[in-house]
Amino acid sequence: MADYYEILHTVGFEETNLVGNVYYVNYVRWQGRCREMFLKEKAPAVLEEVRHDLKLFTLKVDCEFYAEITAFDELSIRLRLEELTQTQIQFTFDYVHLTGEGERLVARGRQRIACMRGPNTATVPSRVPEQLREALAPYAVDGKGE
Repeated sequence: MADYYEILHTVGFEETNLVGNVYYVNYVRWQGRCREMFLKEKAPAVLEEVRHDLKLFTLKVDCEFYAEITAFDELSIRLRLEELTQTQIQFTFDYVHLTGEGERLVARGRQRIACMRGPNTATVPSRVPEQLREALAPYAVDGKGE
């Protein structure tokens, strides 16, 4: 089993800028999509909690770019757990260009989220749900997940 959760994506024209390379905001979009699909496939009970009172607040997002990609490039977005505390999760995302010659890392991102509960006017930090902790364990970087 791979030590990352992966979604595959083919870059479309709508994701490129006038020069023809991928517009930077799409990398952040892909992080969100990867996180959502992880929840759907690996921790569906957490999605049910989100429908009730669990909130996953994104605290920080970043991305470093190493190489350009363009329309119709095949991309693997790979999620790993970098850090897990009682109430927060930090993911890393590798953006890997898949070619006939192999793989090339084109960008790396991070995303930190906090688990919160309660009404919108009075949210408070909440423990990371147990099902999410269990789902993330196989993807921990250097054993940093609990």
